[in-house]
Amino acid sequence: MKFSRFILFIGLILGSGFSLLAQLPVDTSRLLKPMQAELAEVVVTGTLKEVKRVESPVPVEVYSAAFLKKNPAFHIFEGLLHVNGVRPQSNCNICNTGEIRINGLPGAYTMVLIDGMPIVSSLSTVYGLSGIPASMVERIEIVKGPASTLYGSEAIGGLINVITKKTGTAPHISADMMATTWGEVNTDLGFTTTVGGKATVLTGINYFNYSNPIDNNKDGFTDLTLQHRVSVFQKWSIQQKQNRTLNLAARYFYEDRWGGQMNWNKGFRGKDSVYGESIYTNRVELLGNYQLPTTEKISLAFSLNHHHQNSMYGNTLYMAKQQVGFAQMIWDKTNGKHDFLLGTALRYTYYNDNTPATGSIDRAKMGTAPQRIILPGIFAQDEISFNQQHKLLIGLRYDYNSAHGNIFTPRIAYKYTINNQQFLRLNMGTGFRVVNLFTEDHAALSGARKVVLTEQLKPEQSFNINLNYIHKIYGKGSAATTLDFSAFYTYFNNRIVGDFETDPNQIIYSNLNGHAISKGVSANADIALNNGIKLNIGATYMDVALHNNQQKEQQILTERFSGTWSLSYRIPSIHLDIDYTGNVYSPMRLPLLGPLDPRQSYSPWYSLQNIQFTFHYWHGFELYGGVKNLLNFLPTRYSPFLIARANDPFDKSVQFQPNGQVRATADNPYALSFDPTYMFAPNQGIRGFLGIRYTIK
Repeated sequence: MKFSRFILFIGLILGSGFSLLAQLPVDTSRLLKPMQAELAEVVVTGTLKEVKRVESPVPVEVYSAAFLKKNPAFHIFEGLLHVNGVRPQSNCNICNTGEIRINGLPGAYTMVLIDGMPIVSSLSTVYGLSGIPASMVERIEIVKGPASTLYGSEAIGGLINVITKKTGTAPHISADMMATTWGEVNTDLGFTTTVGGKATVLTGINYFNYSNPIDNNKDGFTDLTLQHRVSVFQKWSIQQKQNRTLNLAARYFYEDRWGGQMNWNKGFRGKDSVYGESIYTNRVELLGNYQLPTTEKISLAFSLNHHHQNSMYGNTLYMAKQQVGFAQMIWDKTNGKHDFLLGTALRYTYYNDNTPATGSIDRAKMGTAPQRIILPGIFAQDEISFNQQHKLLIGLRYDYNSAHGNIFTPRIAYKYTINNQQFLRLNMGTGFRVVNLFTEDHAALSGARKVVLTEQLKPEQSFNINLNYIHKIYGKGSAATTLDFSAFYTYFNNRIVGDFETDPNQIIYSNLNGHAISKGVSANADIALNNGIKLNIGATYMDVALHNNQQKEQQILTERFSGTWSLSYRIPSIHLDIDYTGNVYSPMRLPLLGPLDPRQSYSPWYSLQNIQFTFHYWHGFELYGGVKNLLNFLPTRYSPFLIARANDPFDKSVQFQPNGQVRATADNPYALSFDPTYMFAPNQGIRGFLGIRYTIK
């Protein structure tokens, strides 16, 4: 009832706002792109070749750098908060590890690319998502649904491709500095130069610092992980004969983060007197693409990354090193109605840590049996244009996994152009995925839980179908509306799930004795009015459930309904832009530690809303500021506590029964052990931010 009144209240405010804004002066500079510009918008993610977005048989959503600025974010993880059907999820109240979920599927099913290369994968997904600064982004392309035929097994649920700025169009000099009332400080610097008359070089530097421990919920632990982060990015574009492509890029990333008890410092790292989680990350990335000097259009893309992590979870040391090399050659050939894409790929992954999984006996040393996985693959795709209305895309990929053998992933897509304003797309495909237990769930090390495997885990397999309908409506003047509707269905075999509830001291991994289904519908509307108002609103309803032993159970930390919106308006007379953004989520099932756990088993309805004012009177300068989390939503208001046994993080006073279950005692009446994974929303309440941008084109 309270939520219904809240929605009604927001609706009245928006309705009143529209009637007021409709009377304001007209400014068309921020309208949705006209039809000609939209038709010319180019995407690459859906088919691995540059095509007009409207012509792609695969539905691709595009989010520009301007979209990210509507609610300025320090990194990509936060920047995706207002994308319909996409939810960044923090999984730990202490170290703030995160994942990006698409249509309710866990983050392990989402593949994150940088310029089409599988840079962010496996170990780097745990903390690496917060290491991609928003300043290096030209646009973000998102494919919801299977993309395994072109990109391999990790693209089982969806794909996020971060396209970095082009050297030829990036500003000559740019600077962006922002700070919040919590003490977070972010600085981005960028500049382009020309070397030798043939090479254009883009350099970007990002520095983020948060070193102000805050404990507003009074549990003795930091509400937000403290971070010191540096990222340096450089991209070279070298002129070639006949305008052939040669791009090289490199990035170095370093981060020192910690969270824990308020009196923790580095002198307590690895000790059992004061609890803290301290993670050092060093990462180097190299990537490039080159169009070969041949009469046929053949290109080579490659990437290499080295990731080293030194972590201490209380007094548990976790060290890991991962190296991933990737190379892919593509032949792009058009013949009549057929547009062929033939490719071969090779991926090499080296992984080592200090756990028994890699043969480590001494936790202070790396293992003697590191994992080495070689994954060669070939793929073929044919896009057939029968006429201007009908297109059919068929594709097949074959991979050989050195640990699991042969992998086949077929794909089919159909596009029907009803007219020049209505489009229908149908996509079907399969997926295949193996598991890395730490990257799947770092809770194996946070707290007292142990990983237990009840069987030899089989790879997951999935089948997905997605139906998409787009309708563009053009009104009088510059008014325009784009409606986007989708329905999706994914069926999983051998779904690998972690059981948090049978034993509070274990995470029991096994293949599901049954199947899992993710299904739902989503709708988006982009509306531009003649008076300069822009509204983007979206909603997703989904049912993500595990069907195990004839029983259906909702997936943990998965909402049934979510909504997003952004409302923008420019007042030219005072050089002011206003951006109002927000999202809303329905209840989701939360991980409890046992039947006596007093915390809520479901989260409440909640909404995170923000407002920003941008003043741009001086040429090249922008001054912006606003408020995040306007409603001051805090999860602690709906639960007696978030971190279980925060007063005893090393479980020194916890008593266990012979079967491993925690015994209820006078000191521990709820039979709990230390666990920080009960988290569904950020712990940061209302806060202000202020920033300045300077750009020389």
